[in-house]
Amino acid sequence: MSIKDKTTISTHSNPNPGAGNRGEEAGQRSVIGIGETVLDIIFQGNKPVDAVPGGSCFNSIISLSRTGIKTQFISETANDRVGGLTMDFLAKNGVDSSLVNVRDDIKSPLSLAFLNERNDAEYVFYKDHSASRLSRLRPTVRPNDIVLFSSYFALNPAIRAEVSDFLHYAKDQGAILYYDVNFRSSHAAERDALLENMEENFRLADILRGSDEDFRVIFGIEGIEEVFRKHLAASLFSYGHAATFIYTRGPQPVQVIVANPPSADMKTDAMPSVFKCYEAPSSVSATSFTPVSTIGAGDNFNAGFAYGLIREGITREQIHASLNETQICRLIHYAEQFAIACCSSIYNYVPEGFLPND
Repeated sequence: MSIKDKTTISTHSNPNPGAGNRGEEAGQRSVIGIGETVLDIIFQGNKPVDAVPGGSCFNSIISLSRTGIKTQFISETANDRVGGLTMDFLAKNGVDSSLVNVRDDIKSPLSLAFLNERNDAEYVFYKDHSASRLSRLRPTVRPNDIVLFSSYFALNPAIRAEVSDFLHYAKDQGAILYYDVNFRSSHAAERDALLENMEENFRLADILRGSDEDFRVIFGIEGIEEVFRKHLAASLFSYGHAATFIYTRGPQPVQVIVANPPSADMKTDAMPSVFKCYEAPSSVSATSFTPVSTIGAGDNFNAGFAYGLIREGITREQIHASLNETQICRLIHYAEQFAIACCSSIYNYVPEGFLPND
């Protein structure tokens, strides 16, 4: 039987422009995001109301930079009007974009985000994934820097060799690799072809996050323990260190499994005896929070978790040794504040001047 520890977490956003820069306080660790760029055109009532640069890791990196964290973004964009807006936006927000490839031979991708009556977004994407290109990447990566990777970009066969090479390089440099599965139903037909790449990402990840929806689409099941035992444990334990698996369920409580590798004589079906599953009541439901838009909610959860790792001084060595309940509570505390701050506006990121409460 697994051990369930229920912990109450109360969080709220604190968009305080005068709160100061905590990036310096947190030291010089940096966060590197690798992912797509898109122009998000936002619709309410079937009418376009705004258009902003976006992308899963892009949104995370913008929010982290706005809180004073040193950031770098690796991607590609087109040498067109939209690409120019994207590059200007990165520069305005203090993100190192030296490894964003600006290409003359493509057009900038678009995403149409339709907000429904609950302000949840339904997406339509316009992008030729097969046209994506990356070069061999060797940015400066130091021990305990954080690498965020996610979504289809992290699986795309057209750039898989380069993405995989970079992730292995970053892991060898001592970085913390944080993988957000974020697998959309629009790619369900490609599931079998992409599964090998996905499983490699599971093996490389020091921290893995996925939603109940992700795993319904990929594996046809849900429930944190079943997903972990049947499909993740072997991959997450492949490097011989503790696994950290974050399972999100919309506004329902976030669940986190922290697991140590089983002993050599332990059978797979005995796996539940070696992990703890923490369940934290969500601050969203606790405060009856009504989102203005859920665009970027998960991306900002990731940003907040990464912020917490730096703010709390949590190292890769500590993650590999197994995070404790207090550390998990603190990290979810930051993650939810970022997500709520993002969902308090129509935009994909936390507002300028935002700093979370400690």
